[in-house]
Amino acid sequence: MNNKNHIVLECRSVFKEYIDADIGVKVLADVAFQIERGEQVAIMGRSGSGKTTLLQLLGGLDLPTRGEIRVNGQNIQSLSERDREYMRNQSLGFIYQMHHLLPEFSALENVAMPLLIAKEIPKVAKQRAEALLELVGLKSRLRHRPAELSGGERQRVAIARALVNDPDCVLADEPTGNLDDESAEHVFEILQNLNRKLKTSIIIVTHDAALAARLDRTLVLQGGRLHAAKFE
Repeated sequence: MNNKNHIVLECRSVFKEYIDADIGVKVLADVAFQIERGEQVAIMGRSGSGKTTLLQLLGGLDLPTRGEIRVNGQNIQSLSERDREYMRNQSLGFIYQMHHLLPEFSALENVAMPLLIAKEIPKVAKQRAEALLELVGLKSRLRHRPAELSGGERQRVAIARALVNDPDCVLADEPTGNLDDESAEHVFEILQNLNRKLKTSIIIVTHDAALAARLDRTLVLQGGRLHAAKFE
């Protein structure tokens, strides 16, 4: 994991269709792109264009109707469900618009959870979680539960949790969508700083064109197809 100068995630002619009332609904058509190590990529598109569906496919939470999705060269469709779960735990991090923190656990416990699920030694998991929380500016909030944190702080805990396993790529679905402008800017700056520091690739689904323009490149979903976007 985390080799330099390699493709961490790749779509090869990916199609996704659903059956609704015996009618086939095409969501994605011939989607193809690559994400290199350390790259920051935005995915934009109108509501219902398939952005979240694409993110779920990239994370192995769903499978394409046809085509291939590869994580570090591994075709995830060829993996068993158990192996896909292991791949997600080891190679990918997830950040959602809603932080999805466990309310009964502290910030430290929430961040350490993926490591504990991976059978890491509890002491090591705690040390790693503490280090990530310090990186996102929450050293003084380790013992606080989600209800005791602000919206921006909860999202920073979610970022630390997504990065605790040192993933190759983080998939973020509208990570600043529920935050006020100041908190959103702070969270975005943290993501960019961690991207530079840890060399973790980041894919952000967003409606915010100004945010997207600050990333390395932007892809737009339209009519089920993915296109490169250009900003003036």
